[in-house]
Amino acid sequence: MASNDPDLPDPSGDPQPGDLIEIFRPAYQHWALYLGDGYIINLTPVDESQAAAMSSVKSVFSRKAVVRMQLLKEVVGSDTYRVNNKYDHNHTPLPVSEIIQRAQVLIDQEVSYDLLGSNCEHFVTLLRYGEGVSEQATRAIGAISLVTAAASAFSVLGLINTRSRNRPF
Repeated sequence: MASNDPDLPDPSGDPQPGDLIEIFRPAYQHWALYLGDGYIINLTPVDESQAAAMSSVKSVFSRKAVVRMQLLKEVVGSDTYRVNNKYDHNHTPLPVSEIIQRAQVLIDQEVSYDLLGSNCEHFVTLLRYGEGVSEQATRAIGAISLVTAAASAFSVLGLINTRSRNRPF
């Protein structure tokens, strides 16, 4: 089901070949690339059936993925989606014929998967722009860095506090 949320950018109608599709899962966004005639290409976990892979959080933690061509409506299921070519303002899309050709060559291939460095958003933006980009991964890396910095600061403060309590004067 396409999203009608007024807070989201306008999905600008039906998907067109080469469009990026953002699918809203309960805990994350899954990304696919629209091929046409209702079909998308996306990454799914190697070790799951096609049906289970579509909505599994396990896919986020996999190290390998399979490139699959599937019907958009089956991948979306009861979730929502939108066309989201959000990087078009600073990345020039490749010609649609080249995007589709690059995608079709990869169908049924096993590829490396890494949540932060080579995820489903990186995959589809690599097809569309020739460069893998993922705001989702950038946000996650930023959050991890913030938590690490905070933990380090608390550790140092605890060490200082412990040392000052152990002084005899």
